[in-house]
Amino acid sequence: MIKNIVFDYGDVFINLDKQATYKALEKLGVKEINEKMMQVYYNYEMGLMSTDDFVNFFHEEFGIDKQNLIDAWNAILLDFPLHRLDFLKEIVASNKYRLFLLSNTNDLHISWIQEHWGEELYNEFKDCFEKFYLSHEINLRKPNANIYEFVLQENGLKAEETYFIDDTEENTISANKLGIKTWNINPATEDVAQLFQQQNFN
Repeated sequence: MIKNIVFDYGDVFINLDKQATYKALEKLGVKEINEKMMQVYYNYEMGLMSTDDFVNFFHEEFGIDKQNLIDAWNAILLDFPLHRLDFLKEIVASNKYRLFLLSNTNDLHISWIQEHWGEELYNEFKDCFEKFYLSHEINLRKPNANIYEFVLQENGLKAEETYFIDDTEENTISANKLGIKTWNINPATEDVAQLFQQQNFN
């Protein structure tokens, strides 16, 4: 029996345009994404470097104006359909499941969300979850197995009683190897609000 539901954030609740940042960076002169850039990105996402250091890296490497870089970085973030918040509130009201959020994200993206959603909406969303895990705050990231083990151990969860929803297949594969049940959601054709209609919770 499922007792716990762990949700990803991007393309589960907030819609994303995953190509937007690449396109915006290309216009700023970044023609290819190399291994060094990806390592900087992973370090930033895990909170191992500050926002200033992250922005300065691209500024010094490519001569990009810092505000232009921040705008390009946040171009991935789109809207938050409020029926998904209503769905969350219904689960909370049912008192059937423990809810957790587990997201690979970074300070710039969360700051943008807080600013554009407004404090009231952001807190209303956040308060639906027992724990709100952001990779840059816990220094772990998906799909590494240790991030799932951390969530299970810290909250006393059993893998077989836990359901994880993420739009990235490698993340759900990694969680599934630990015995966690998963839904690799397709944001183009599926909506998290249809969770109980589309997935088997028995």
